[in-house]
Amino acid sequence: MKKSEIICLIPVFNDWDSLVMLLADIETEAKSNPDFRFRAVVVNDGSTQQFDDSSLNTNLEINRVDLQLNVGHQRAIAIGVQYISNEIVNKLKDDGVEGHVVVMDGDGEDKPSDIVPMVKKADGVLVFAQRLKRSEGIGFRIGYNIYKLLFKLLTGISIDYGNFSAIPFPLLENVALLPNLWNHYASSITESRIKFSSYPTERGKRYAGKSKMNTMNLVIHGFSAISVYFDKLCFRVLKFSFLSILVFGVLISFVFYKKLFTDDAIPGWASSLILIVLSIVIQLFSVTFIILLFQLSNRKIINPPNKKLYLDFIK
Repeated sequence: MKKSEIICLIPVFNDWDSLVMLLADIETEAKSNPDFRFRAVVVNDGSTQQFDDSSLNTNLEINRVDLQLNVGHQRAIAIGVQYISNEIVNKLKDDGVEGHVVVMDGDGEDKPSDIVPMVKKADGVLVFAQRLKRSEGIGFRIGYNIYKLLFKLLTGISIDYGNFSAIPFPLLENVALLPNLWNHYASSITESRIKFSSYPTERGKRYAGKSKMNTMNLVIHGFSAISVYFDKLCFRVLKFSFLSILVFGVLISFVFYKKLFTDDAIPGWASSLILIVLSIVIQLFSVTFIILLFQLSNRKIINPPNKKLYLDFIK
């Protein structure tokens, strides 16, 4: 009987010390779970520090994919997904082998001990690791909670997971063809019609070194996730603007009624303030409406799915 495959997709940028320890822990999980065959695909995202693979003390089968330049964490994942789908999984499926691709960071914060439980739950659905407890400092946690609240307000969708996930082989090609995959991995999946679930986990601690993710990168990463829902965001802004116009229209009617038909004193600043705010809301509505129309008009430009785009980035 053929073993079920687990292919760990790990993007790396200069974090080689952590990668060595991560692969050692993955090998430990492989020895503890003989029903699965583990291998790793390491996407070297244009690292400036050289690394000799011969220094890896592991029996895991490792595919190293070197990119021509640094494309960023999310695009490195997209390239890895397409590479695995075309170069590995298609051949395995031809041989009747089943399995999963596990997307995980290379620093240890995605714990190898969660891989097998996630894979077992990913039966016909993609499974994200849901963080019940985080290991970062208080500042990061506050910022992350603000981001989740902002994401909910702008898109109407709750998000409580990142890249750590398990993809069944039958869903991998669908993921590889998502156009927004190159912008934000998790949002591209939640925005699509691909079925997904979650598995509760606790975030691990970094093996070595310091995170490359600074405040600027975190903000850009957050807005990249929101931008995937651009259409929904515009609609929610339009809805808010339209309701605000109705509210301020009622207030203006009330002020004019008081001035024309009653003897009640109305401060001059009240009507001026209402008119100023109303004009701002109308401008917001108009600009958002035009942007949304422009975005929808771009749908007439059809870009066919390209499942081999990854080839342009590999050395």
